[in-house]
Amino acid sequence: MSHTDVLLNSEERTAQLLSLMTIEEKIGQLIQPFGWKTYHKQPDGTILLDEAFRAQVDEGGVGSLYGVLRADPWTEVTLENGLTPEEGARAINEIQRYAIEHSRLGIPILFGEECSHGHMAIGSTVFPVPLLLGSTWNVDLYRRMCEAVAAETRSQGGAATYSPVLDVVRDPRWGRTEECFGEDPYLIAEMAEASVQGLQGEGLDRDDTVIATLKHFVAYGSTEGGRNAAPAHMGLRELHTNDLLPFRKAVEAGAKSIMTAYNEIDGVPCTASDELLNELLREQWGFDGFVITDCGAINMLAWGHDVAKDGEDAAVMSLQAGVDMEMSGEMFGKHLRAAVDKGLVTEANLDLAAGRILKAKFELGLFERPYVDPERAKTIIGCPEHKELARELAREGIILLKNESDTLPLAKNTGTIAVIGPNANNVYNQLGDYTSPQPREQVATLLDGIRAKLGDVAGARVLYAPGCRIKGDSREGFDTALAAAEQADVIVLALGGSSARDFGEGTIDLRTGASVVSDHAWSDMECGEGIDRTGLHLLGVQLELAQRLHALGKPVIVVYMNGRPVVEPWIDEHAHAILEAWYPGQEGGHALADILFGDCNPSGRLTVSVPKDVGQLPVYYNGKRSRGKRYLEMDVQPRYPFGYGLSYTTFEYDNLQVFRQTIAPDGTATVLVDVTNTGTAAGSEVVQLYLSDKVSSVTRPGKELKGFRKIHLEPGESRTVTFMVAKEELQLINRQLEAVVEPGEFGIMVGRNASDVLSVPLFVQEEA
Repeated sequence: MSHTDVLLNSEERTAQLLSLMTIEEKIGQLIQPFGWKTYHKQPDGTILLDEAFRAQVDEGGVGSLYGVLRADPWTEVTLENGLTPEEGARAINEIQRYAIEHSRLGIPILFGEECSHGHMAIGSTVFPVPLLLGSTWNVDLYRRMCEAVAAETRSQGGAATYSPVLDVVRDPRWGRTEECFGEDPYLIAEMAEASVQGLQGEGLDRDDTVIATLKHFVAYGSTEGGRNAAPAHMGLRELHTNDLLPFRKAVEAGAKSIMTAYNEIDGVPCTASDELLNELLREQWGFDGFVITDCGAINMLAWGHDVAKDGEDAAVMSLQAGVDMEMSGEMFGKHLRAAVDKGLVTEANLDLAAGRILKAKFELGLFERPYVDPERAKTIIGCPEHKELARELAREGIILLKNESDTLPLAKNTGTIAVIGPNANNVYNQLGDYTSPQPREQVATLLDGIRAKLGDVAGARVLYAPGCRIKGDSREGFDTALAAAEQADVIVLALGGSSARDFGEGTIDLRTGASVVSDHAWSDMECGEGIDRTGLHLLGVQLELAQRLHALGKPVIVVYMNGRPVVEPWIDEHAHAILEAWYPGQEGGHALADILFGDCNPSGRLTVSVPKDVGQLPVYYNGKRSRGKRYLEMDVQPRYPFGYGLSYTTFEYDNLQVFRQTIAPDGTATVLVDVTNTGTAAGSEVVQLYLSDKVSSVTRPGKELKGFRKIHLEPGESRTVTFMVAKEELQLINRQLEAVVEPGEFGIMVGRNASDVLSVPLFVQEEA
């Protein structure tokens, strides 16, 4: 029983429930303990609730639990001791039932789960990482993925997800680059809106939708030196123009939750910023959801940022700044009761925060339908349709960077193929961070994909050798790799990085490629959260392996699997073909085989610029015109520009026009361009619209993305692509921090990437 009148709306029911609650019960709503610690799995698949959790429920309630179903080395949840989809749904039902039946007011728990590229639970579909999702430039396809993730998560009882990540990447040495869509705020904003629409759907009170949590608010991808949680150095104008834009668009789309970032901006930690959380987010933008911290962010106010004298001060500071819920619940749970008694926090402060969380629970329908159907979870999680969607996304996001002399696609009757490299057959090296343990049969590696494509079950035509590891200087696998390559007609070399945490999988025998049991599980992790680098080169002896193989004089096709751009000029110059696959997910091997053998024409395009040298950083495409000309050693242009990607066909752009060419500040112009497939294969092209303000009252980037369309064309087919340019595309943030359209000349540019465009002028007249 909800103790509220079901005929009232969510706000009225929230007020009614708050009036019945004690201070302890209100504080209970603000905390989010670690969910995997609340139970112990029994041999028969059922769970036994932890006594500490039972006591916490009895004493005042628990508002939310984090990661009840999260499985990874941090939680120590494995395939052996974790829960199947059906067991997970039953477990959440049991936890929920205890909370409802043993708390005074029967308030249901809000279960929050990690779903960056799939629900981080055993059995769930592992989609490609967000960096690849952005590289698809296919908003509709990504929205479908979000719908699938929401359905899988909600079927087990998860009602909120800690995604999407909307950080704007400014330095790809940052380990969390893989979790982001790219370096451009417009593109990220488009994906942000699609994410909210896909996750939250037509209503939260359904069995296939979840709350979207926008993170990390804000400027987390723009920190000093690409170091995680370091300070962000930027003014308010840049903050509004770039980093805040995706969040604003997602809030306008209806997002119901936001997570604060660890970093500070101009001396103020985001978790303690009244200006960000109350003035901007709630008062100016009208955000009506709740704000949650990242794990340990309140602790950092006292031990890290040092703006709070102790835990109590940090808890009070963040609550008053606009934080509603603390992930981990450590500081709120320990200190808020005493803070109320001392008059540091008022009950009105608690009502605001608890009220926002309760309102979300009413909107989710948790009071009326707190339980889920385990049979539905068993059916929908990891279903064939989601598996095929994962493959489709990987196909559309993999980028062809080089294809010398049409090395690709390979013919299916190509003789012997040597598949070599540390990422050729390593399950976890192609999945990225925030991934659960995987049964071997659930993931198709590159080797799996090629063998399946050619029907080479016995491995007679497809030879394999790892050659080396991602890290380390061991060359003990070189001889085996070279011997395999000498027998082959073509070499497919899988290099890159790894965000694989230690899943206890042992290590790989470099001579045979077999997994071996060892007391030491070799960790090749060089990317992921908390793994920031000083360089972007390949680690270990990967480059040397590539050079030794190239010396054999055979075609070498390099496949990168990685969470940030790779900068290796020798490979750019000497490889016959290069595919950038990022971390392509569980179906990545099949998707790569589809592309390698021409069953799919690559259509991925870069969403991060790839520099020639790490010394060029930052090298994002939309830098200011005043950023300087060149270095002594080289210019400032990237090796591969933003928006870049090749195809097995060619596209021609022609007849770029603008109607009307002169508009009022509040007017709209129509941009048209003809695109023709001038090659012999069907393919998809990403048509990109950029804008340049010729003269402005404040400095602006030389070029800014303002639109894109992904179109499919048959050989010889032409299509006229249309864009609309209006206030949203033309405006800037002026000296008064107002969004305005200034009169003058603009350059309208359309093309295949940021460095290859056609251009025509557009004029904005003075206001009458």
